[in-house]
Amino acid sequence: MKSIYRNALVYAGGKTLRRAFLVENGVFTAVGPEEEVLRLAGPDAADVDLHGRFVCPGFNDSHMHLISLGQFLQTARLSRHTDSLAGLMEYLRRFASEHPPRAGRWLRGRGWNQDYFTDVKRMPDRRDLDAVSKGFPIMITRACGHCCVVNSRVLEIAGITGQTPSPPGGSIGTENGEPDGRLYDNAIELLNPFLPLPDQNELKDMIRLACQTLNAYGITSAQSDDYSLFRAVPYETVNAAFRELAESGELTVRVCEQANFPTLAELNRFLEAGNRTREGGDFFRIGPVKILGDGSLGSRTAHLSQPYADRPDTRGFSLFSAEEMNDMIRCAHARGMQVAVHAIGDACLDRVLDAIEAALKNHPRQDHRHGIVHCQITRPDQLERISRLKLHVYAQSIFLDYDNHIVESRVGPERAKTSYRWKTLMNLGVPVSNGSDSPVELPDVMRGIECAVTRTSLDGTGPYLPEEAFSVEEALDSFTVLGASASFEEQKKGRIAPGFLADFAVLERSPFDTPPRDLHTIAVLSCYLGGRCVYRRPARDEQA
Repeated sequence: MKSIYRNALVYAGGKTLRRAFLVENGVFTAVGPEEEVLRLAGPDAADVDLHGRFVCPGFNDSHMHLISLGQFLQTARLSRHTDSLAGLMEYLRRFASEHPPRAGRWLRGRGWNQDYFTDVKRMPDRRDLDAVSKGFPIMITRACGHCCVVNSRVLEIAGITGQTPSPPGGSIGTENGEPDGRLYDNAIELLNPFLPLPDQNELKDMIRLACQTLNAYGITSAQSDDYSLFRAVPYETVNAAFRELAESGELTVRVCEQANFPTLAELNRFLEAGNRTREGGDFFRIGPVKILGDGSLGSRTAHLSQPYADRPDTRGFSLFSAEEMNDMIRCAHARGMQVAVHAIGDACLDRVLDAIEAALKNHPRQDHRHGIVHCQITRPDQLERISRLKLHVYAQSIFLDYDNHIVESRVGPERAKTSYRWKTLMNLGVPVSNGSDSPVELPDVMRGIECAVTRTSLDGTGPYLPEEAFSVEEALDSFTVLGASASFEEQKKGRIAPGFLADFAVLERSPFDTPPRDLHTIAVLSCYLGGRCVYRRPARDEQA
């Protein structure tokens, strides 16, 4: 079946927009002037008039947590109620009343951020959650995912007391020698043996829900870290959930799994089972080994080489020792795997770059496409080193929406001047793809594109380092073809070109003709995967 899409503004790379394209059997077969594509289509092709709308390749979120997004959508969505601690607790009480947890289940929520509280200047603690309920377990996770707060019932279930030592790469918050309910990074793992686990059908429900949300933002591909959410669920179960949905035609996002393992033993078991980067099909494939290097800037757990400017008593911490990081990267690299390492602080980044450089020296390999996820607090020497090692950078421009408010106070003006330098990296020849780290942020691509182009927050704060702004073309490419490059798929998706998978999004207007501060207002009207419409905006009703 052929379908011609015409009377459109088609972004096929470069500044010249095309007018039409042809889709047959799930791939693009022609793109160009309307008359030419009509001639190639022949009389039997279905004719779709796009009424002058803008069309671009389906967006690719190059780093997120798809199953975690699905879970987030099922639980208390705290990001909507984080303007005050009192308001947050009131919402939790209301949510608990309307959605009381079943026996054996926990009340969970995610999205709070103490920097937005207007009534107090502190994180929630167990006493706040105890005021909601002591009778059932409550766990609320900070927006960044690197800190959570639990009530006394959870501490009791997990056996966490004032004598419980903080694990390496983590911290148990205390007050007067007793746990205050705050757990940071690897300390959150202490809860894993006690968390209720979903079965495979529940995982599939989370995946379906997340994919529906991604499609509504024009996203057709995601590179997703999913093994880290429920550590006690075998990775085989996660893979089976994705593959069953793919086989039944229900997986409406192409997923490249960023395989996250907390120990070398678990990584070795994965590799010994024959798993390798690029193994799989067009709908689900194994991507890089994902390694979580440090924490977040917002929770002051990102590992800095110098103390935090607003907390001189801490530099944050890395989640792996230098030896452990070397072992993980060496193991993955020697077995032919790609690696993608979360590094937000510059001290963590030093550790990661040392490990990658050593692995490449011991086992030289071209086109490895190893990468740095986030790459936020950096020094000029590190940027040059990333280029020399031919690394990929998985950026999140949307982080500027929040981080513009805190980066200078967290790290000081000098380090702030050399950080979030993604345009500099591009100029050094480094491929920079874009994403949301959802559910840390909503997977709203147009908001991410606006932050990339303006370097301001959506409330107008900034611009922060305006010389690092992307052009609209660069921003679109960072969410499309450069995302495909990160997963070795740039020859099959990420462009509207003959022979490429027919994944595309229809937007209400062209970002090239929209004022930069209005880019986030551009609506996604429809989204197509392999030529099949997987989302159409409920219309009052749009024509496309």
